Amino acid sequence: MIYQMMFAVITLAILVSAIAERAKISAFMLFGLLWVTFIYNPFAYWLWGGGWLAKLGALDFAGGMVVHVSSGFSALALALIIGKRSGFGEYSMEPHNIPMTLLGAALLWFGWFGFNGGSALAANGLAANAIVVTNVAAVVAAAVWIVIGWNSVNPAH
Repeated sequence: MIYQMMFAVITLAILVSAIAERAKISAFMLFGLLWVTFIYNPFAYWLWGGGWLAKLGALDFAGGMVVHVSSGFSALALALIIGKRSGFGEYSMEPHNIPMTLLGAALLWFGWFGFNGGSALAANGLAANAIVVTNVAAVVAAAVWIVIGWNSVNPAH
């Protein structure tokens, strides 16, 4: 149960990024309670609890649909309702502390091994496969970020 609760917490972390610096924490806490109750929990049941999507054959390993689809569409709706950040488009909003950005990414990367490997609910080949795929995906994403960042800083290359 606690393992599954962590998925709900991470889903809220994705949502808060859509409204960072534009909402009061108290408002987000109330929103989060209501959102988990009325959006996340039913969606998680539909896929993971034997609900109608599971019965149709939908498979959601490690929260690809429950976590990312529910929070992604909700974050988009929140961002559209709240509007742009103050100063958006007027100046660069690049990360101000690259070492801390990299530390956060490294901690997230390590955490993904537990989430994705743990979704097998056993220490078996499925868990090992999930960990390897997680690592390869993170490496490719990091490489793409480096290339895009390099090209935006050095447009002649």
